[in-house]
Amino acid sequence: MAKPLKYNDEIERDIRLKLNEIQKELPKFCRNYFIGLENTTLPRTRLGYAYDIRLFFQYLIETNPVYSKIGIRNLEIKVLEEQSPMDIEEYMIYLKCYTKDGVIYTNNENGIKRKMSAIRSLYAYFFKKEIISSNPTLMVSMPKLHEKAIIRLEANEIVSLLDVAESGMNMTKKQLEAHKRTKTRDVAILTLLLGTGMRVSECVGIDIGDVSFEECQILVHRKGGKEVILYFGDEVEEALRNYMFERNDMHPAEGSENALFLSLKNSRISVRSVELLVKKYSMLSSTVKHITPHKLRSTYGTRLYEESGDIYLVADVLGHKDVNTTRRHYAAIDEERRRSARNQVRLRED
Repeated sequence: MAKPLKYNDEIERDIRLKLNEIQKELPKFCRNYFIGLENTTLPRTRLGYAYDIRLFFQYLIETNPVYSKIGIRNLEIKVLEEQSPMDIEEYMIYLKCYTKDGVIYTNNENGIKRKMSAIRSLYAYFFKKEIISSNPTLMVSMPKLHEKAIIRLEANEIVSLLDVAESGMNMTKKQLEAHKRTKTRDVAILTLLLGTGMRVSECVGIDIGDVSFEECQILVHRKGGKEVILYFGDEVEEALRNYMFERNDMHPAEGSENALFLSLKNSRISVRSVELLVKKYSMLSSTVKHITPHKLRSTYGTRLYEESGDIYLVADVLGHKDVNTTRRHYAAIDEERRRSARNQVRLRED
């Protein structure tokens, strides 16, 4: 009997299978492009690129009768050279709002830039290989991104969120019935996210064997397959121990025997389920902010930086490859620190 795959290996396998399916819908020459990306990008990145590249060719088919007769699969690589900078700019306008299968899709600056990254990557690959002689994407400016304020919970909002998860206050009778079965698990998940700053994908991927109460640490699997150890405090330990008492009596579904957090169906809880439970409790608590698991991560990062003042520590714990990413996120705190220092140094005694 084959040894069951670990959660992250299973996710990567499914992504690769999906990528293979999407590639069958793309022009044949795209195969070489994805082979070229194999050793420099993550499978999830390549899948995202595949979706965005498919959208680009679907657009060309819809707007050009000649291409429509040929079909996406049979388009030749010269189609890339046939697009002018103006054609690329028109596509970017299209991305702002378009209809597909009766559904309206919109993209802000971030969404457009992300989708264009895939197209620019496709062009850059064949241009570098000298398979095409022009790259119109280089002559088109990308959307200017506007910095968004980092949304995080204040201390009283954290208390309110956890209180609601523990008590079930403000819930309907139907919600309370489900809450009886999930309360301890939900409190453990919320406390873990708030107390370690881990990503929601890292949270759902935790196996029972990844947790060490003796060392107060959890082994998490990060993007790219990297494994790191995160340490947790007393509050997280208490919440996890409470959940483990219940988890030990559960009967996991096949394939989820090692999973730490289980759904009501006793299978490994999904990212979407955690997103929904965070949304549910945030709506029931006193906060008016739109809270997601990532906002809980930002909350932890903020509190850690406020307490330590060490941006490198925050970057390391959160798993940011570039400390400048962390610095941009918490620049407002730096600004407040600088403001508070204005009267710290006295030039003359009173």
